[in-house]
Amino acid sequence: MAGHYHSLSKEITEKIKEDRANHAENPYACKDSSIIRRYDGHDLPKLWRPDFVMDVEKIIHNNYYNRYSDKTQVLSCYKNDDISRRALHVQFVSRIARTIGMSLNLNLDLIEAISLGHDIGHTPFGHAGERFLNELYCANTGRFFNHNVHSVRVLDKLICRNVSLQVLDGVLCHNGEMEQQEYTPKTLHNFEEFDRNVESCYTDVNANKKQIPSTLEGCIMRISDIIAYIGKDRQDAERIGIVPSNQLFSSGNIGTTNAEIINNMTVSIIEHSYGKPYISMDEETYEAFSRAKSENYKQIYGNPQVDAMYNDNILPMFHALYTELLKQAKHPDKNSILYKHHIEYLRTANQAARYFDTKDFLDKYLSESPDDIVVDFIASMTDDYFIDLYHYLFPNGKYDVKYIGYFE
Repeated sequence: MAGHYHSLSKEITEKIKEDRANHAENPYACKDSSIIRRYDGHDLPKLWRPDFVMDVEKIIHNNYYNRYSDKTQVLSCYKNDDISRRALHVQFVSRIARTIGMSLNLNLDLIEAISLGHDIGHTPFGHAGERFLNELYCANTGRFFNHNVHSVRVLDKLICRNVSLQVLDGVLCHNGEMEQQEYTPKTLHNFEEFDRNVESCYTDVNANKKQIPSTLEGCIMRISDIIAYIGKDRQDAERIGIVPSNQLFSSGNIGTTNAEIINNMTVSIIEHSYGKPYISMDEETYEAFSRAKSENYKQIYGNPQVDAMYNDNILPMFHALYTELLKQAKHPDKNSILYKHHIEYLRTANQAARYFDTKDFLDKYLSESPDDIVVDFIASMTDDYFIDLYHYLFPNGKYDVKYIGYFE
């Protein structure tokens, strides 16, 4: 059955064409000249590497970027190359956000940098892993773990490459669990204010949901994050048999398939945001969008088959690894797994940094809370690394993750 695909109105289409012909600028776009860096004497732009292009490259060459390829997006433990991993998700987000941003004449380099960096601090095993790690961290420290906040920590603290305030803010504020009909940027003045926002997310359970991007580019990426996963998660779930077909989902104004949802959401956002200081969509599209996300939670994310796999095996493995690694963090030993595979990894990753002395960085890092060091290590792991480390540390451990093979 053919899908239903919306198109831009003639009025908006002609307006965009006219503005392009006249080389009109969007006065609400974030200009490269507005960039703010923590170390402002470094990383000056070059003709062939403008400001936010430099941030894109800082992110894709970050040591942890490669680990996207073996981190669960939603569905873990399937040997199936057609199921999304987090590496593919960030590319989808970047593509959707850049398409919308291009039509609205926004800063595409800033959009790309935020998109590619937004999940770099995500845990293994998707949101289940994030939930388990938060429970352990909070029980020990009273502080909260959120993957978007940890992505900021990775880009700004753990492997420091002087990523800009605008990119870090977009990463912090991307919370893809919150859909809105309208996204209006909130002014952010400096790193001092940003650092307070980050800290509040660790100490206030509600603060993470209140973060608002400071740029339209950040707002675009935030909505694109949800657009990128709603239809693709349905596609993946149908492919492995968790849902029989997309007929379980109501179509509303956006359709039910991945292609319909991406197209129709994109059209609505461009139609209702062009020339505006905010990002918006029509009410009918928003209601269908919000309902689609709720249906995904009911049919996919809360599926008993998925939950059982996480709770019966992966959760106790998280507990065991956290407990053992915390012992190692409290009594540093250069021969320990934690030291050789995490602390030494960070030292090597930062050894060419121009912003600080590597030894000072390492001394400061080792003085941090043992729980923070353990969280940094576990969050950095891929799914396979996590499983292998569990079996290495607990060769007689009773838990295991059984992958469902290609031919099962």
